[in-house]
Amino acid sequence: MFKDYLLQNWALILVLLAFAISVITTVFMDNKTRRRIFVLIVSIFALSIIVFIEFHVTAGKDKYRLARTVLACIRYSATPFVVAQVMYTLVKKMHWLLFIPAVALLILDIVSIFTGIVFSVNDANELVRGPLGFSPFIIVGLYSVALIYLLFIRSNKRVLELIPIGFLAIALGSGLVLPFIFHDDYAAIFCVTMAIALFAYHEFSVHQLTKKDSLTGLLNRQAYYADVNHDTKSITSLISIDMNGLKAINDTEGHLAGDEALSTLSMCFTKATKFRQTAYRVGGDEFVIICRKSNEEDVLKLVERIRKLVDDTKYSCSIGYSFNFEGNKSIDDLLTESDAMMYDDKERYYRETGQDRRKVL
Repeated sequence: MFKDYLLQNWALILVLLAFAISVITTVFMDNKTRRRIFVLIVSIFALSIIVFIEFHVTAGKDKYRLARTVLACIRYSATPFVVAQVMYTLVKKMHWLLFIPAVALLILDIVSIFTGIVFSVNDANELVRGPLGFSPFIIVGLYSVALIYLLFIRSNKRVLELIPIGFLAIALGSGLVLPFIFHDDYAAIFCVTMAIALFAYHEFSVHQLTKKDSLTGLLNRQAYYADVNHDTKSITSLISIDMNGLKAINDTEGHLAGDEALSTLSMCFTKATKFRQTAYRVGGDEFVIICRKSNEEDVLKLVERIRKLVDDTKYSCSIGYSFNFEGNKSIDDLLTESDAMMYDDKERYYRETGQDRRKVL
């Protein structure tokens, strides 16, 4: 039996091993994310064992009917937990409450062992769907859609960042479509499908770390300098943003609170930007957004979205922008112009709030 398991799952084992080695050797990753990925690796490996035992040991044997029922319960319940864990790992600041739908399905699956409400095993030791037989697919589908949506809105909307998200979407989508084509045979390839998709996404993320700011997830200063020198004629606007009061937060609440503030504002910028609008962290509390082939209305709407999202937080920022629709301004001219407007906005903020700018910068 062990030999048969290795033969069927050797590719999966190699991918998971490579995944684990990559996680161990990645110096940019925080310990919390590293632990969550290891939980994923162990979960996928354990699920592969459950699947193998169910379909290669208990299937078709009447004396193992109860055992197969229990194993099917574990398999149906584990799948949404794996996808939920993927979301919990890849998307920052996810609350543990996201596991509630998976827990609810687990309860239904346990009840189904006695009632057949989700699935049952007939006298021929074949799995049969019950009245709620599609609930596992619905829960997994909802998790998958939510995961792809969150990864998309929190991305920089660049093609190179959207490709791995699309790859992950295909892998998750296959888990909703292929079971109806290959039926029980799909269970044998589900684990390796998830492992390959996650490993590929992880490797891309590690590669992108050289271009990203590790704290905020925005593109970093080096990426900004590279991008402003690429296809310069397509840059129609620059937006300069500076956080208000970061020094006061660091001095009174500590640098962890300051990091939280920067991360929160960066999330606002990411949510606000659309296609051809890319945000960068170019300094401690300094940000720039490059807008390519965007008209004035697009830029003003972007600024409005940023202000609205930031207003919903307890922080504030000053914003300035510049236009180059005629194509006769250099990048330095655009940045000088947007910075000047941003500093005017900052002066107005401190004047209206009555704060001493020297103490809160």
